[in-house]
Amino acid sequence: MNEFSLWPILDSTLKVALGAAIALLGFWLARRWQLRHNSEKTTGTRRKMSLLEEISLDVGLVNHCFAKYSSLVIESTRFGKRWPPARKLELERINAELVREFQKLANSESKLLMLGEKTMEKTLRLYGSKIALFRKQVYMGRQDISEQEIAELKAAIMVLREQFYDLLSRRYDHLLAA
Repeated sequence: MNEFSLWPILDSTLKVALGAAIALLGFWLARRWQLRHNSEKTTGTRRKMSLLEEISLDVGLVNHCFAKYSSLVIESTRFGKRWPPARKLELERINAELVREFQKLANSESKLLMLGEKTMEKTLRLYGSKIALFRKQVYMGRQDISEQEIAELKAAIMVLREQFYDLLSRRYDHLLAA
């Protein structure tokens, strides 16, 4: 073989090798960008899920305090003046705790607005408003309200709570699937 016939083979080999190197470099850069982009997306999704978990915890604490408050206030309307002073003190303590927990509810509302979850925020705000209304209508020593009326007020609050958790659960599941 002479040197003139070797040059085209060498030239073609160099061109193929250079093309392969450029393709590998392009693939590596695209994969690196994709991993970084997916990592940022995953981090954002995890952060949103974490915020939703915090909101769920805060609403759960408010609900727990409300349940304690409502059971004690129902007991107070049932027994009237015969209700023991120790239970009155417990109700006052629980009432103060419920008021403190409302701050968490307000924080949760702001987090929801920050996440763009307006429907969930409105449902949570209604839930909090219904609890506040309950506290104004059902209080220690009130005798002119029946247990049936109290049960109806509580049921309306629980419906809002369920609606809120349904919305929260759907959003959380959507983020899990993403």
